[in-house]
Amino acid sequence: MKNVDIINENIQEHDEPILQHLKDVRVILNKEPPGFKLEFVFEANEFFENEILTKEYELKCDADLDDPWSYDGIAIVKGKGCKIDWKKGKNVTEKTVTKKQKHKSKGQVRTVTKTVKNDSFFNFFDPPEVPENEDDLDDETHALLQADWEIGEVIRQSIVPRAVLFFTGEAMDDYDEEDESDEAYGDDDEEDSSADEDYSPPKSAGKKKGKTAGAGHKMKGGDGEKPPECKQQ
Repeated sequence: MKNVDIINENIQEHDEPILQHLKDVRVILNKEPPGFKLEFVFEANEFFENEILTKEYELKCDADLDDPWSYDGIAIVKGKGCKIDWKKGKNVTEKTVTKKQKHKSKGQVRTVTKTVKNDSFFNFFDPPEVPENEDDLDDETHALLQADWEIGEVIRQSIVPRAVLFFTGEAMDDYDEEDESDEAYGDDDEEDSSADEDYSPPKSAGKKKGKTAGAGHKMKGGDGEKPPECKQQ
């Protein structure tokens, strides 16, 4: 998993000793409701009691009858994690912070200790809730959901079916080749010093802005198992 950027950036140093106990990652496809479940199988360890940590994703397969032209393929619409039964003092998803507070009128200072969320790969099993009304989705939650769904998609389509190749690093060759494509390079503002000094290139038109992704994350084709068959009603 550390050979995949989007996952590696979520793995903290304190996560690594726990992930050393990870034995297997399985994908289970669901027909009703359509979706898939990821199972992370761990050997007995000193961090939590669970043998299996699960993450489920629900898919939207049908077009909206009120707006059929907006249908853009199968999309993840909801993710559900599981409760991790952490052993005492081993919860890496939380940290204790201490700060001083000053009374506004009396001027007295007190020390307050509270527990806050800590960066960890295991926050993957506690995703943000999707509001029933999509208009209630704020930008921060939307970004977190998009990242969460993309991780689930990468694990299902790429990592599980090609685990050995990602472990050896061979699977990363495909990504490197994509980065070498023309689309991976932008225009350099500096002109070529070898160009004719008398030549004045025409001004290029401004780039068009791309569309913002919606709440659902479109499923891409991959080398792994196919998602559950979805039929139009």
